[in-house]
Order: sequence, then C-alpha cells, then structure tokens
Amino acid sequence: MVTNLERTFKSGTEMSARSQKMSLNSITRRGALVTGSAGLLFACSGRPDSSAETSPKTPLWRAGPALPFAAQEIYPALHKGKIHLAGGFVSNGETISGTTDRHVILDTQTGEWNDATPLPIARHHPNLISYQDRLLAIGGFEARSEDAVWIMQTGVWAFDGKTWSDAPALPQPNGESVLGILGDTLHTCGGRKPSGSSNASWNNHTDISDHFVLTGLDGAWEAAAPLPTARNSAAAAIIGSNWHMVGGRTVSGGNTPVHEVYDANEDRWRTAAPMPQGQGGLAAASVGGKLYAFGGEFFDNGGGVYPEAWFYAPASDSWEAIPDMPHPRHGLGAVAVENEIYLIGGALEVGGRKTSDLVEIFTPSA
Repeated sequence: MVTNLERTFKSGTEMSARSQKMSLNSITRRGALVTGSAGLLFACSGRPDSSAETSPKTPLWRAGPALPFAAQEIYPALHKGKIHLAGGFVSNGETISGTTDRHVILDTQTGEWNDATPLPIARHHPNLISYQDRLLAIGGFEARSEDAVWIMQTGVWAFDGKTWSDAPALPQPNGESVLGILGDTLHTCGGRKPSGSSNASWNNHTDISDHFVLTGLDGAWEAAAPLPTARNSAAAAIIGSNWHMVGGRTVSGGNTPVHEVYDANEDRWRTAAPMPQGQGGLAAASVGGKLYAFGGEFFDNGGGVYPEAWFYAPASDSWEAIPDMPHPRHGLGAVAVENEIYLIGGALEVGGRKTSDLVEIFTPSA
C-alpha cells in the first residue's frame, strides 16, 4: 500500500485555480451521504419552488447502509439490480493512504454490502458500468510509489459474476472521464490523458475532448464526435436518447459550469443551460426524466466542498436548487435505483482529506 499520498493528491496547477462561480439567478444543483439508522429522514424545507410543474415534490434525504470501508474517487454502478463499487482511494482515517482492489456489492433490498471478487490490480478512478450482461471497469489510475500515483490506464476488465477478464482496451490511457449507454453502444468521453511521455503524476496529464464508442465486447473502440469543451471530473447521465455531460474542471482553468448534450442519432453535441456554478469532482444521475447533480470541490480560498444540490429539466432547459446535501462530498458516486438516487462514498473535505464511508439516499419526490 502506498503511504503518505496526501502530498501527491491533485497537487498541480488546479490546486491554485479559482473555481468559476456564476450567478445563482437561474437556480441549480447537487446531493449526498449520512450516518445512522437507514430509516432516518432529513428535514428538507429547502428553497421555494419556482415552478410547480418541474420542481420535485417533498424531496427527502435519508441515511443508507454505510460502505464497509471509506473510499473516494469512485464510480459505482447498478448491475443486475445491485450496486457495485470497485477500486478507489482508501484512507488511514484522516488522509488517503493508497488505492484498493476491493469490490463490494450492495443489495438495496436487504441493505447489506458483501465482498465480491477483487479487481485484478488496485486502481483509483476505475469507471464502472453495466454493459452486455457484464460489469465493466474502465481505465483509471494505478499507484505504484509515492512519485507515481497517477499512472493512467488503457485496460478494461469485464466481470461475469465470478471472475474479471480482459475486455477491449481503450485506444489511449484515460481517466476521470464519463460513461453512458445509448441504444446498444457504450460511450466514453472527456477526462484526461498523458500530455507527453511521462505518465506518473497529476501534472503529467492534460484535458481531452476525445469521445470513443464500443458496439460490442467482441469489437474495438471507435472515435465519435469530440466533446466541444475538453474537461475532466465532470458527471453525466442519460435522459431519453440524449447524453448530458455537466460541470467538471480543467487542469489549468479550474471548475466549469458547462453543460453539453450528445445526440447519438446525429453524432452531434449541442450546448444546454450551464450549471449555476462550476463544480468539479461531482456526481450525477437521472430519475423521472430529470438530471440530478451532487457534490464537488473547489480549490481557491483554501478550498472546500460544495453543499448545493440541483436538478435539470430538459423540457425548460433550466436548473433549479433542491435541498443541500446533508454531508457535502466530492469524489463520490451517484447511482439511480428506481425512483431514488444513492450517493456513495467521497470525501468530506477538499483533496484527500476525510474520506467517507457514507451512503445517503435522495428521493426526488415522495
């Protein structure tokens, strides 16, 4: 296990970049986790609704079953009715202490987490998604020493319920991108890749707009229309036949509120209403034809974690605030299960500090 990773955690120019904060006149975003009884409900008086047609009715937060270990920089996914989490940064109690190969599964009916077959190699930021009856773990980073914490990967693994095996590798190393499935096609877009021959630290990487698609586990990744705004640590969700990519940050410019939408039928991106403020390291999911966005961090003025939670209504191309996260976090995962969203793990403070085992559940309407 790599030790003393705090000093290497996102130590590049982004740490001094100011997040781009916009006016909240067009209301917007986010959500997250908690301790205690699974039946505990959080008061959510929130902000007044500006539209009875689009606003959630009586949204509620409640505590979910805590993770068996604290983890951040994770991308959990729903697969065959259960939530899977694999890899990520783990903690020694206060700061990150290394990466993990651990793979756990949550049965949302019983509220129990159980261990499953670990990843072949420990990775942080492996992006999970359910595709063609397999759980895929895509890209991410390996940490091999204190000076090589961010070794970006091309490898993709497929889990068949018992074992992990190799799946079609990405055309290039990729990390902190977003995933989506449109029809029978798997998409990955944005994130970062090595900027030169070195591939060891955060500063060796650059933002990308690259977009690749996979039409089957027996095929190969192919290029698709590039993302208009290159960025990493964004979040995405599918609404109908459109893939929405929101927020994120750039290596040199800090957080961005940009919101872009991909139409697979035309292989084309368009610009949609931006988030009310730029947030990187957030999570998002869609429920009931709306996109919900949660968490994230900023690095200016000493840094911090965003408490705001928002939803986006495609019909009006507008954002609106929902009750703040009970425990604001970044580097967390969001998984939609029927009409609820599970907010999993993450860190309570900026960077590698106070990694959490929290799980909180948001119900958009009750």
